[in-house]
Amino acid sequence: MMELTRKGEYAIRGIIHLAQLPPGKVALISEIAEATDVPQTFLAKILQSFAKIGIVQSFRGAGGGFMLGRSASRITLREVVEAVEGPILPNRCLIGSGTCERDSTCGVHPVWRQVQQRVVEILDGVTIEDLATHK
Repeated sequence: MMELTRKGEYAIRGIIHLAQLPPGKVALISEIAEATDVPQTFLAKILQSFAKIGIVQSFRGAGGGFMLGRSASRITLREVVEAVEGPILPNRCLIGSGTCERDSTCGVHPVWRQVQQRVVEILDGVTIEDLATHK
């Protein structure tokens, strides 16, 4: 069963919160953690990993904190999920060619590939802006 981990859920909460702030607003990690009900140290690690790939920007020192690295309309839900969870894989056999010795003979392998493609399409079709403005 495919299931989003707590880390994935926290990542989504944090990024949506940042997207709901006024453009250019830098938020303290304590503010984000309180608003999203996410442990501060866990959230800090998630947001630092986002900063490394440009989803958010981090600022140190007085007035430091986090803000989106680009427009929420240009960040997909897939990008956020894969940043913390890794590639969307409904079954281990999709990790790569040769991972499963039954790649070429397994009748269910193409089904898992279709599941993967559809989930990716759905997540690519949802932006963080969509989620931030959902009421």
